[in-house]
Amino acid sequence: MESDTLLITGGTVVTAEGCFPADVLCRGERIVALLAPGEGRPEGDRLDASGCYVLPGGVDVHVHLQMPVGEFVSTDDFFSGTVAAACGGTTTVVDFATQERGQPLEEAVAQRRAEADGKVAVDYSLHLAVTDASEGTLRALPRLVEEGYASFKLYTVYPALYLEDAEILGLLEVARETGAMPLVHCENRAIVEHCTRALLSAGKREPRYHPQARPAEAEAEAVRRILALAEVAGAPVCIAHLSTRLALGEVCRARTRGQEVYVETCPHYLLLTEEEYARPGFEGARYVLTPPLRKETDRQALWSALVQGTIDLVSTDHCPWNYRGQKERGREDFSLIPNGAPGIETRLALLWSEGVGRGRLSPEAFVALTSTNPARLFGLYPRKGAIVPGADADLVIWDPARKVTLRAETLHQQVDYCPYEGWEVVGYPRDVLLRGRPIVREGRFVGEPGWGVFVPRRRTRGSFEKPVGTVPNVIPSSTPSTG
Repeated sequence: MESDTLLITGGTVVTAEGCFPADVLCRGERIVALLAPGEGRPEGDRLDASGCYVLPGGVDVHVHLQMPVGEFVSTDDFFSGTVAAACGGTTTVVDFATQERGQPLEEAVAQRRAEADGKVAVDYSLHLAVTDASEGTLRALPRLVEEGYASFKLYTVYPALYLEDAEILGLLEVARETGAMPLVHCENRAIVEHCTRALLSAGKREPRYHPQARPAEAEAEAVRRILALAEVAGAPVCIAHLSTRLALGEVCRARTRGQEVYVETCPHYLLLTEEEYARPGFEGARYVLTPPLRKETDRQALWSALVQGTIDLVSTDHCPWNYRGQKERGREDFSLIPNGAPGIETRLALLWSEGVGRGRLSPEAFVALTSTNPARLFGLYPRKGAIVPGADADLVIWDPARKVTLRAETLHQQVDYCPYEGWEVVGYPRDVLLRGRPIVREGRFVGEPGWGVFVPRRRTRGSFEKPVGTVPNVIPSSTPSTG
């Protein structure tokens, strides 16, 4: 662009609250005005969005880039993963600074910042993944929250990550006092370990047994327990990657009691089922992620909850491992297959195509679930997730008619397979702006490493303005304007 002023013309703006024709005026890195048709137009560059929607950039608050697990590291680094995010319409991601037991939390944060700063292609932030609830950690947390790390990731499972109930309770009290938002991975560790041992002892070692090792009851029990701890602590809580009808029931009962609880799910739980594990040979290993893919009844329950507003946000839990050389580690023992799958690039297209395209969701609900709600919940709003004066000019020109067949070889995710190989989606990003700067043009990445920056997040207590269950889901009659 030759000017620091850009006017996006002819499109239909979509926010979580409404859908309307307007031109978007950007100056420098920010949105400065929404102009109604017929208003005077300032001098500057133009971007024609005729026939398209103008959406706030996607916000994915659950990604694992460049994540070490044992001898492996997840295949997308901070550059390749954020390029893939950009090409899929996501302009802000939240990753994790994961503490090793005994490690000062500040050190874990500094290490993660050193890995990401100067390399990311979109903006990013970090959750504090706490594994050591020592006095030193508890002292460090309030200061780190003030510095913009306004959320905690807590685990109830995995040997290197899990916390005991007493530790979780103490951390939830710190969350209440500081205004940080806890994001909790909920699975009952004893159930998972017991079922895994029993299956392996019986010679059941193939990927098809992965969901039996982590049954729905393990998730539901952990959700129920975390909700009880949060209620005692007086803290809000967000349940990460919820996957089952049983766990949804626990959330609904807690909300009936007046508890402040939010729910995240992922596209794979909405679109795939445990039938993927029955693929021939070792092919089911591609779908080994945690929690596992579930039954068709769970998938249907999640869609109903999404439409009704019971689920607040859709993230990816993007954690890619190559099928060859990494997933293959578990050929003789499913419990050794690295857990996780790619999704950072396909989230928006899949949810639009299967949600908006099939009449399940309105464009406004789509924006709420993929951008505005996560930005609100995790302290990024209104800088992110909004099309309002003063917000960052993170914008997606969304072509609702564009058809794309998803294939690993044409996606930008740095991994050797796509869970949705051969799926056709209708609706895809055409152009993407990051703080007013084009990073995707006509579907082609044009950004550079380091164009993204770290975004400190404010304390979130009380900042989620829209009550649970009020996301608009009525399908509007409006369509993108054509000029």
